[in-house]
Amino acid sequence: MVYIRNAPLLQLLDGTSPVRTTRFLFGTNSATMRPMATPFLPMTGDEIRKRGWNGLDVILITGDAYVDHPSYGTAVIGRILEARGLSVGVIAQPDFRSAEAFRRLGKPRLFFGITAGNMDSMVANYTAHKRPRKTDDYSPGGSAGLRPDHAAVVYANRAREAFKDVPIVLGGIEASLRRFAHYDWWGDEVRRSILLDSRADILVYGMGETQVLEIARRIAAGESPRGIEGTAVVTGEFTRGDPDSIEIPSYEEVSSDPDKFNEAFRTILENQDPVRGKTIVQKHANRYVIQYPPAPVLKTRDLDAVYDLPYAKNWHPSYDKAGGVPGFETVRFSIISHRGCPGECSFCGLSLHQGRIVQSRSESSILKEAAALTERKDFHGTITDVGGPTANLYGAVCAKWQQSGACLTRRCLVPAPCRNLDPGYRKSLSLYSKLLALPRVKHVFIESGFRHDLLVDEKARDYLEAVCRNHVSGRMKVAPEHSSGHVLALMHKPAFGVYKQFLTLYRSTCREIGKDQYLVNYFISAHPGCTLEDALSLALKLQELGIHPEQIQDFMPLPMTLSGTIYHTEKDPFTGKKIYVAKSFRERKMHRALIQYKNPKNAPLVVEALKLLKKEHLLSKLLPGRK
Repeated sequence: MVYIRNAPLLQLLDGTSPVRTTRFLFGTNSATMRPMATPFLPMTGDEIRKRGWNGLDVILITGDAYVDHPSYGTAVIGRILEARGLSVGVIAQPDFRSAEAFRRLGKPRLFFGITAGNMDSMVANYTAHKRPRKTDDYSPGGSAGLRPDHAAVVYANRAREAFKDVPIVLGGIEASLRRFAHYDWWGDEVRRSILLDSRADILVYGMGETQVLEIARRIAAGESPRGIEGTAVVTGEFTRGDPDSIEIPSYEEVSSDPDKFNEAFRTILENQDPVRGKTIVQKHANRYVIQYPPAPVLKTRDLDAVYDLPYAKNWHPSYDKAGGVPGFETVRFSIISHRGCPGECSFCGLSLHQGRIVQSRSESSILKEAAALTERKDFHGTITDVGGPTANLYGAVCAKWQQSGACLTRRCLVPAPCRNLDPGYRKSLSLYSKLLALPRVKHVFIESGFRHDLLVDEKARDYLEAVCRNHVSGRMKVAPEHSSGHVLALMHKPAFGVYKQFLTLYRSTCREIGKDQYLVNYFISAHPGCTLEDALSLALKLQELGIHPEQIQDFMPLPMTLSGTIYHTEKDPFTGKKIYVAKSFRERKMHRALIQYKNPKNAPLVVEALKLLKKEHLLSKLLPGRK
């Protein structure tokens, strides 16, 4: 299977890519045109005309409100394309009941770029009990109901209806994690690849900066966009026998056979590394989904280029009357310091989407962004977060990542952190101290979640003390998730004893520095492998530790995750072992009620659970006064 190695991002941005064969900048004679000094990408015809454009090269359609901040994928892709000299517009949360809203900005010269938004639209629209959400933090005023279910599919089909001959490029986490046949919990069914249901021309998976630039270059040059790393396409032909390609069980096979589903999942997971990943092929009836190998991770200078672009760092002014976009408030004064997560939590899609290899920005790039934040009129001295998927992995390195990719047979953090992983604490502390030294900066907090298993290491003592002393705004976030060993093993989380060790260390550290600080502990209820007995065990252990958790997430099976796969097949895809899965909503509610037994509303469910377990003698322990 032929594919072309993507050029480095900076070469794609400045036009010096060795694979570049034609100039494709519309409305300019400069191959290195920089972005215009305008605060937002246009969302209306008037805004397009104010820029002096007679049309758009690319139109991005998103299920989120348009917030011009690097925490929002639409803003990143839009600014990247703009930096390459393209005219880019945004259609945010269009009325999906007809194609008219998709004609709002006219016909794009190159393509429609479509994303469901920062979250899978089904996660955004429904609770863990499949009830419609009442609010949506990614919508103006927090209003729910502004994006359709399976938004990427709906938007793509409406865009096709609006302009039949315009290429459609899918991206974002919904498309990324649904690129093969996948289990959809909301419909309790195995769905086809989103490429087929959306009728898109190409799908970008993972973080898509280099892919989208190469796609734009090729479409403008009249070349085929096939064969680009980090993308997937549909074809009517596939020649077997290529040693660089792997064919996994077909849609028809995985939709009817759980073992075939697990086989496909294993192969997909084993080929998500940018160094060793191969092309993966999956047949759907008489067509084939072709996923080319993952795109290389961005180097520091390329990542800096992404975050140095002129984001407005605000929601589009059209949302002012609605009170803005609630989700932006959590990132208004935060800074993304790195990408990638080697934790590989089984229930999370981040390591699948961003990869296991940590990619960190340079200190100078972060300081530059922080200095710009301090100049804002609404800045009052606090940088609320400097982090990424895992707070305490900025600057993390492993010699093997660059040489051979993330290990296939060894995980970075479980069952214990690998000795080859350097968490980068020296770099982190240097960065934090320089941020605190900036004029107008009073506080630099780390609100991202910490890996507590890394913090119990003797080498992390200085880092933990510094963070507790200067960078915790009262509560540090950690995610022990559960207490039962077999459940934690399925989750790819450290043993509960490690959490207890950290809890003791954290409390003693806070006492030593004279700080009255707490932990925000995240737990998941009803995860695959967890029985009602396990939920009770967790409740009793937390009671012994004096912990009464507020942050409980009812397990939600996400497409293409290990936990979602186990939920569907009720087997461990690597061992074939049968796994217990709580699937009835009644039982799932009892799991949560046991963990939050102190909530008076949960008392009837706690009583019901204890009766089922024949543990009524524990009633007085969990519910004092009840017999």
